Amino acid sequence: MNRRTPRAAAALAVLLLPVLAGCGIRSTSVPVDAGPAPSRVSCAPPKATAAPAPDTVSRQIYLVCSMQLAPVARSVQVRDVANVRTSVGGQATELIRQLEQSPRAAESQAGFSTAVPASTEIAARHPGDPASALRLNQELEDLPSFALAQIVCTLTADSGISPDHSVLLGGQAAGDPLHSYTCTSDLRTRPDAGDDAGTLVRQP
Repeated sequence: MNRRTPRAAAALAVLLLPVLAGCGIRSTSVPVDAGPAPSRVSCAPPKATAAPAPDTVSRQIYLVCSMQLAPVARSVQVRDVANVRTSVGGQATELIRQLEQSPRAAESQAGFSTAVPASTEIAARHPGDPASALRLNQELEDLPSFALAQIVCTLTADSGISPDHSVLLGGQAAGDPLHSYTCTSDLRTRPDAGDDAGTLVRQP
């Protein structure tokens, strides 16, 4: 009878190790630490850590977190807004400026971000536009849908701009129509629907 010696069997086992490894069989039973599971962002608005300074005012803006919109309070220097209270366009300019800024440290840690391009500005109204109408320096369809949703919800939350919680928006191109927007729960939870959220306003 042909018997393998222990030395030959051991040699055969060594030769088989690369083959087994290539088949996905682990050569060790030591567990592998893949690290902690990724943590979920809180989306909780940062709380004020101190009383607001006497030369600041609180403004509410809407930022993006977990693919939805959520309100965040910002303290704004009075010198930045002192000369814009008398015009709707001036107030809207200040709020859009806040949306363009990168989230602050506490906001970023909570998972907030912004989609509003830094080049977004309030443009001049067209002849015949209602006094409450606001036109942006780019076409609404060219804005990211999340950015348009942020702008709509931020502007309609300000009673000085939108007493009835709606806003008329349009682009600056000649003949560009106005659309009426409101910050609905659907828009807040599905900002990607911002492109289709407005209602066309027919002008004479």
